[in-house]
Amino acid sequence: MLKKVEKYGRIGIGDNMDNILLIIITLFFLAVVLIVGILNVIQHRKNKNLKKQLEKLEIEKNMIDSTPIIPELAKLESFSRNEKLELMYNEWKERLDNIKGNQIPKLTDMIVDAEYLISQMDYKGALYKIAKLEMEIYKVKTSSDFLLNEIKQVTTSEERNRAIITKLKAKYRDLYKKYNEDPNSYGPISKSVSLQFENIAKRFEDFEKIMETNQYTEVTSIVKVIDELLKHMEVVIEELPSIVLLSTSILPKKIEEVKSVYDKMVKENYPLDYLNVEDNISEANKKISDILDRGKVLNIEDSLFELKVLSDYFDNLFTDFEKEKVLRKTYEDASKVFKNKLDKLNKLVNEIFAGIDDIKKIYNLSNEEMDILNQVNEELKNINDDYKVLVGHTSNHTFAYSKLTKEIEVLTMRLSRIEEILDTSLSNIGNMHDDELRARQQLEEIKIILKESKDQIRDYNLPLIPKSYYTELNEASEAIKEIVKELDKTPITIATLNTRVDTARDLALKLFSSTKEMMKTAMFAEMAIVYGNRYRTSVEDLDKELSYSEVLFYKGEYQKSLESTINILNKVEPGIYEKLLNYYEN
Repeated sequence: MLKKVEKYGRIGIGDNMDNILLIIITLFFLAVVLIVGILNVIQHRKNKNLKKQLEKLEIEKNMIDSTPIIPELAKLESFSRNEKLELMYNEWKERLDNIKGNQIPKLTDMIVDAEYLISQMDYKGALYKIAKLEMEIYKVKTSSDFLLNEIKQVTTSEERNRAIITKLKAKYRDLYKKYNEDPNSYGPISKSVSLQFENIAKRFEDFEKIMETNQYTEVTSIVKVIDELLKHMEVVIEELPSIVLLSTSILPKKIEEVKSVYDKMVKENYPLDYLNVEDNISEANKKISDILDRGKVLNIEDSLFELKVLSDYFDNLFTDFEKEKVLRKTYEDASKVFKNKLDKLNKLVNEIFAGIDDIKKIYNLSNEEMDILNQVNEELKNINDDYKVLVGHTSNHTFAYSKLTKEIEVLTMRLSRIEEILDTSLSNIGNMHDDELRARQQLEEIKIILKESKDQIRDYNLPLIPKSYYTELNEASEAIKEIVKELDKTPITIATLNTRVDTARDLALKLFSSTKEMMKTAMFAEMAIVYGNRYRTSVEDLDKELSYSEVLFYKGEYQKSLESTINILNKVEPGIYEKLLNYYEN
């Protein structure tokens, strides 16, 4: 029984393996079919895209083939062809035959080759052939378009150029009319302008002759010449009257006026050499003569600009002349003011150095202060020397007043600078004298403060004067003695003197303030004890505390005595401090 079961079991396992194998084979075939299908779809799309590109290129080839070159070339059959036009016709026909007979058939063959490669699924070769075809089509199209344009230049020549000539004739009439309105404004060049109009008129006649003889190859050049001549005449008609007016009237008058003013100012000793007036007038006359000569052949390029530059130059000369007149007066006024200041400063510095020894005896001048005075003296000598040079240039009429004015301004600034330095130095010396006087005055004031402090002590007979009072009194007295010593010195050192005065004043004021405060405290403390006596018998321990306050008072400890008295009284009568203070002040 067991053997049978084993046999059936093995049979079941064999059947499962067969089924699995069958599934694997089926999936394999399905995958192959799917891959083949995908590849076919890809090839189909490639095939379709390449065919579209080829169709587009074939359309472009057909458009080239249908270019209307033959109809345009046929138009030339009706033209009376001269030798040159005949040569051009034959060349164009030869190029057309090459396009029709060789280049377009070649494009057709390339299209057929590309179609064959696509049908054979040689996509790489087809792509290369299509790219080459695109390049060849571009070349043939360019050649075809260029040929058509060349032929149209002749076939449409008459219509196109007649339209242009009509506009040019209208422009000619407008310019000629404008010229005839005032031919005198062109002065000596009027005849040249008239001849140029006649020349342009002949060119119009030449155009008509060329059109009658069908010399279409020459038409473009004659039209271009007429157009350029009229453009030039437009400039001539616009600018020449102004050129003639400037060169024959305005500028000669300006030059004459400039020369007159220049000669007059030179006689009045104005230094005008720097302006080069005479040389520039000579050059201006040459330039005007050259412009008129060029104008006679209607060469007016840059002429108006050059004449305006000359006109501006002479206008600026008048400005320069006026500027020199103003600056001359400015310089002369500034020079007078400077000379007065220089003379005064020279006198002052000489007086200072003449009495410098006496100043040194009175005051202890520092080395720095003496150096400043010596520098001022040296710089003043340099300014005197430079001013002498400037006066020499002025009398020789060497430099323009614009330069002289700048020089006197610089000298004035230098003089002002040393004036400021000298004023500061003299102010310091003056301040020394003022400080001495002030120190003597303050010495008396300090003595008065010290005396008032002593008088306060005498007026109120204190039981004991604290040692601190005597210490402050001695310090203030010694400080006063130091002031006296410093004032008795020769020379006086002002910085030290000021320090001594400040110290003594501070100590005296400190003593006065301490004395006043001590007196106030003592008087207040005594008044508080007297006020508290009324409670001695009625309040327990009050007598003991007041007696302690009295002991402190007689020992000279007035602040402690006041605090002790106020503390005990405040228990009996709250707010006693404010009350007593009010009594005291009233």
